[in-house]
Amino acid sequence: MAGKLYLCATPIGNLQDMTPRAVETLQEADLIAAEDTRNSIKLLNHFDIHTPMTSYHEYNKVEKAKQLTEQMLAGKNIALITDAGTPAISDPGEVLVRMCHEEGIIVTSLPGPSACITALTLSGLSTRRFCFEGFLPTDKKERKTVLAQLTEETRTMVLYEAPHHLVRTLEELYDWLGERKITLCRELTKKYETVMPTTFIQALEYYKTEEPRGEYVLIVEGKSFRQQRQEEIAAWENMSIEEHMTYYENQGMDGKSAMKQVAKDRGVGKREIYAYLHTGEKA
Repeated sequence: MAGKLYLCATPIGNLQDMTPRAVETLQEADLIAAEDTRNSIKLLNHFDIHTPMTSYHEYNKVEKAKQLTEQMLAGKNIALITDAGTPAISDPGEVLVRMCHEEGIIVTSLPGPSACITALTLSGLSTRRFCFEGFLPTDKKERKTVLAQLTEETRTMVLYEAPHHLVRTLEELYDWLGERKITLCRELTKKYETVMPTTFIQALEYYKTEEPRGEYVLIVEGKSFRQQRQEEIAAWENMSIEEHMTYYENQGMDGKSAMKQVAKDRGVGKREIYAYLHTGEKA
């Protein structure tokens, strides 16, 4: 019988967050695939785990995933861990999980620490709807595309950033999104855990004199209905009523429906739009 893949969440800072089930699974697995074996050996030593390890990281994720899949097909049980948190989130583990599914290998996840969820719940911003962006792309063109898409995002956004890139990223987010509420989280679960509810402008002012330290999770307020409405109103004000009508008719609306929507957009009665279109009287 084929073995299984176990996704084992590991602490993001506080070793006491390691679950008994994760410890037991790592002890009983035939092999542990770790993002950085030098980092993971400290965790294994702390919990007296002596299971063999192999490296599985961004630069060998495809070829190594094939090797690990073959071992599981041969009957081995493999546990996957990342440097910290839950594997397969902004992590090469997703490649291995996909290959396992393609080969019919059972994959199970052991819930545990996750920096993005921990920060989100601490942020004080809306948690009903959110999107995870992780690290913004380093490629300039791709980064610009993602930032442009985020300008219309109404859900709360979760991003990761390294300390030496934090100010640059805050500046870019402010330039693209405008002033927003943001909560900066660092050193999560550790002794010097910091949760800083602020705004882009206030954060940039703060980091003029304070050096960013530690890995950051940025929780950014989504675009509000008010902001959307203000932008729409501004757009209608720069558009003639004829252009406004054409905008909706090009989307497949009949004249009556388009007239009704134009009136709603402009905050006037449908009769006023009708009068303007037939007599030229301004609505």
